[in-house]
Amino acid sequence: MTHTPHTPTHTAMRQSPLAGPTEGLLGFAGVLLVVAGVWHALTGIAALLNDNLYLSTPDYVYALDLTGWGWGHLVLGALVVLAGAGVLMGTTWGRILGIAVVVLSLVANFLFLPRYPMWSLALIAVDLAVLWALATRLVSRDEP
Repeated sequence: MTHTPHTPTHTAMRQSPLAGPTEGLLGFAGVLLVVAGVWHALTGIAALLNDNLYLSTPDYVYALDLTGWGWGHLVLGALVVLAGAGVLMGTTWGRILGIAVVVLSLVANFLFLPRYPMWSLALIAVDLAVLWALATRLVSRDEP
């Protein structure tokens, strides 16, 4: 069998469209970081624009006014998207920033549970999946 320019090689046929730094768990974590960052930003915008959207908890220990929660979620969302972009580019700083902002996101969503429980639980689940993917890849980074 002769190789012609129009015949794909065996290596080219096996190569993933996400070959490189975003292959596998890192691609998964990067995309979920971007999604979670957008969700944080939407939560922040909603808190800034409509005070009646979230539950009021008068005796809550970590009670902030909704403007404070809104700005916090908006800034955290931007940081999470930045980390997601770094992970998708395959940078080490992206993975480290990703782990740091996911931990902050977990804490923020835990504290935000009384205000909007189902949304916070959804973000906590996404954060845990991202943390697992980033930590697994960071520990086993010597593998191809």
